[in-house]
Amino acid sequence: MTQEQEQGFLLVVDDNETNRDLLCRRLKRRGFTTMAADGGEQAIELVQKHAFDVVLLDIMMPDVDGLTVLQRLRESFTTAELPIIMVTAKSQSENVVEALELGANDYVTKPLDFPVVLARIRNQVARKQAEETLRESEARFALAMRGANDGLWDWNLVTNEMYYSPRWKSMLGYAEDELSHTPSEWFDRIIPEDRERVNTAISSHLAGYTDHFECEHRMMHRDTSRRWVLSRGLAVFNRDGEATRIAGSLTDITARKVADPVTGLPNRLLFLDRLGRAIDRHKRRPDGLFAVLLLDLDRFKTVNDSLGYAAGDLLLVTVANRLEESLRAEDLVVRYGESQSLARLGGDEFAILLEDLARASDATRVANRLQETMKQSFGIEGHEIYATVSIGIALSSTGYENPDDVVRDAEIAMHRAKAHGKACHEIFDSQMHVRAMTRLKVEIDLHQALEKQEFTLHYQPIVRLETGRIHGFEALIRWQRPEQGFVPPAQFIPIAEETGLIIPLGAWVLNAACHQMRRWQEQFPDYGPLLMSVNLSGKEFLQPNLVAQIDQALQRSGLSAECLKLEITESVIMDNASEATTMLEQLRALGAQISIDDFGTGYCSLSYLH
Repeated sequence: MTQEQEQGFLLVVDDNETNRDLLCRRLKRRGFTTMAADGGEQAIELVQKHAFDVVLLDIMMPDVDGLTVLQRLRESFTTAELPIIMVTAKSQSENVVEALELGANDYVTKPLDFPVVLARIRNQVARKQAEETLRESEARFALAMRGANDGLWDWNLVTNEMYYSPRWKSMLGYAEDELSHTPSEWFDRIIPEDRERVNTAISSHLAGYTDHFECEHRMMHRDTSRRWVLSRGLAVFNRDGEATRIAGSLTDITARKVADPVTGLPNRLLFLDRLGRAIDRHKRRPDGLFAVLLLDLDRFKTVNDSLGYAAGDLLLVTVANRLEESLRAEDLVVRYGESQSLARLGGDEFAILLEDLARASDATRVANRLQETMKQSFGIEGHEIYATVSIGIALSSTGYENPDDVVRDAEIAMHRAKAHGKACHEIFDSQMHVRAMTRLKVEIDLHQALEKQEFTLHYQPIVRLETGRIHGFEALIRWQRPEQGFVPPAQFIPIAEETGLIIPLGAWVLNAACHQMRRWQEQFPDYGPLLMSVNLSGKEFLQPNLVAQIDQALQRSGLSAECLKLEITESVIMDNASEATTMLEQLRALGAQISIDDFGTGYCSLSYLH
């Protein structure tokens, strides 16, 4: 039967040549590589030249005894680096004790029992190889720690001590010798709003509900800035299923969390953080003035709809570059790293934070410069595009503490600028907020009014001048509020249009008007044909299912299509020429009459309509 071959490089030290040679031969037959030394001095010399796995060292030798050799070798090599097995007589027990105290790894007694010797050697070789593997692993780990971008942590749940790697500390602005070994160094730096979420995630993992711990949260940097981090960890459990340790990493994900993916600019999150800091500085120095400029691209949707979203994204990137170039360094406060930039809040909205202004007019000066810059066309995929901006300005004089409130005011002012004709700017005032709140209440009440059927139709007669007879009626919607009475259409129609409520509202008007006209026709059969005129808003006119909706209203009421006149404003047709042409052809095929309101205001020619 073939014996399993061993591996290892051994040194046999013995002044007795017979014993030495016999042991070397038997070890070689088992696969070991061996060298021999006849005394202590030769052994020390060989150890300095060769990397032995194990040394078998006789204690009793004439030139230098084994204990002295052991002591000298241990000055250069640890027990892990050079395992030494002492060879001694059974009667030399006191020497064995001394040898173990001097650093011997093990011992065997004479006369040698080869299977025992082999087992002791095998054990030391295995331990040395394991130690070397561990050292290599630790070296690789240490190298990885120094080169990695992640910070590492290790929490002993039994002693409640934590280890934080140098990188973990530096990520938060601390030196390697700073911070204690307590969990509070971590948890106290978690933003208060995020602590419960982090604790819940850790507790769930320690309780065995999750395979690992993972949580995105914010931490306070030494410079008081907030950093987004990804914390991950894995727990170690004992035989009773109790967690005794959890270790993991900390990754800085601030760049990903605060960067807009399209333009690369800081996003809304970072902007609000910087704005919050500006508010805090303003509290300490009330004489300093800051302003928020909120910019919205005019007619951006047209670019997306006509050229596609890729072209729209390219336009956003180009606009961002132009805005950045046009702003002088002193205008910019939104910063990330060492770069200077403005922020994209989302969609087609950009924001700029201006600090240390001498007067409010400084903000309007910047706004004027930006709008002047935007007058130049943009080359996008072979198309020349003009993209002006409407700008809302909110000043620090409002005294807000919440950055969202400042942005809200700037947005209200921006919408006011759009209402005034676009490509202009407005400074927020308190009346704008009052009007915005009023609009919000009207929107809420509109939803409820639809459910409660608070709307009625008034019918305005249309009289033929040559005969004086009624030719038809125009259906006009009115809102009868239980407490306030009638609401003028100008106060709710634009809001219904803006919110999309005009769609269900218009469908109700169409059905009610058709049914009323049919009832009048049945009530006055001899009066002659009458027309019912119904106004269509822009949103209604561009509905894909508008023709089906009208046909359904006619079918349900029994009204002939020739008795229905649809009134459409000229601007709706000209702003959406391609879609409008298709829709007009379908309506004509249906048989309904079409009337153009406000003809002449949208540069629509008679030949185009024909």
